[in-house]
Amino acid sequence: MVKAYSQEHIYQHPWERVTSASWRKYTDPENKRTLSHILEADTLNQKLDPGDGKLYTTRAITIHSPGPWFIRRIVGQDICHCVESTVVDARTRSMQLTTRNISLQKFIEVEEKIRYDPHPGDPSNLTVCRQQTSIRIKPLSALASMAEKIEQRCAEKFIQNSVKGREVMERICKYLEAESRGVAL
Repeated sequence: MVKAYSQEHIYQHPWERVTSASWRKYTDPENKRTLSHILEADTLNQKLDPGDGKLYTTRAITIHSPGPWFIRRIVGQDICHCVESTVVDARTRSMQLTTRNISLQKFIEVEEKIRYDPHPGDPSNLTVCRQQTSIRIKPLSALASMAEKIEQRCAEKFIQNSVKGREVMERICKYLEAESRGVAL
């Protein structure tokens, strides 16, 4: 069984500002309370391809494991390691992020895809964020009947965290807007 959901959000900010905020989302110290499930984010690799002009970045992200406490107890771990792969195409003004867990794969597989594009109706001032997430609990013999409920609970937690992530992005965008105008917040 796989639990999947999609969300779309329109940022009232230009693409350049939103994508700049995305890079700062996990590293800004003011976000530690809001994104308390994020323990660490480290850039592993960054490459600008001169042929296609795209920026390729890989980050390692460590989080508190998603899901109910009793599942964390069963798997014996309460942190999860993820890899985020990002492709930024400045020519087409597109940023795509794909995040997958690399630990706990014996129990759960999570893939989140986020894409930022200028809004077709107002590309200079608005940015569309499309998020797709899939969660698959690998049934354990003792928990096979509970897998669907666990996936639902994990999906609810991811949705809650994505709301927090948008709040952080909005705050950073406002900060960047003020910074570009030379105004201190």
